Amino acid sequence: MKKLLLGLALTTIFAAPAFAALKVGDTAPDFSAVASLGGKEFTFKLNEALKKGPAVVYFYPSAYTGGCDLEAHTFAENHEKFEAAGASIIGVSADNLERLNQFAADPAFCAGKFPIASDESLKIAKSYDLKTTEAKAGAKDVRGVEIGHGFIERVTFVVGKDHKIAAVMSSADDKISPDQHVEKSLEIVKKMGGK
Repeated sequence: MKKLLLGLALTTIFAAPAFAALKVGDTAPDFSAVASLGGKEFTFKLNEALKKGPAVVYFYPSAYTGGCDLEAHTFAENHEKFEAAGASIIGVSADNLERLNQFAADPAFCAGKFPIASDESLKIAKSYDLKTTEAKAGAKDVRGVEIGHGFIERVTFVVGKDHKIAAVMSSADDKISPDQHVEKSLEIVKKMGGK
């Protein structure tokens, strides 16, 4: 019987994920971060964005990588639809400001349509209980430039004006593509009607 209980206990420990992103109904941690909009630096404050309407806070591994490029491009293409629904968008990665300024202004990706914030310390990602990984030596982006920073898992949160998380989308858990994060979050903010 002791072996059975020990086996069940070990199975439970190893089956539980090391990190579990915040869930629907949780209060979204407030944050401010250095960010870039169209290559221009400013300080993004979530509490200020939420005064205007819901916010889509999407975490992504790195600028200039396949899935992240697709996601940013899709958000840029749909930014007017988010604005019409009363929602703002903020992308968050561990990229430094120099990389973010390039990516934010790049017409093929963010195109100056929405801001992206730097979380080099991974403090914001950790406050959202997201999985992070260390920098991988020699990892390069699609341009052949060394990435040189850790990665944050791809998770999108839709946060209501009340600071409550209305939806969570994870590529790892939900098996959805980066552009589907955009489509699903747009559906949700339209239903929220600016709340």
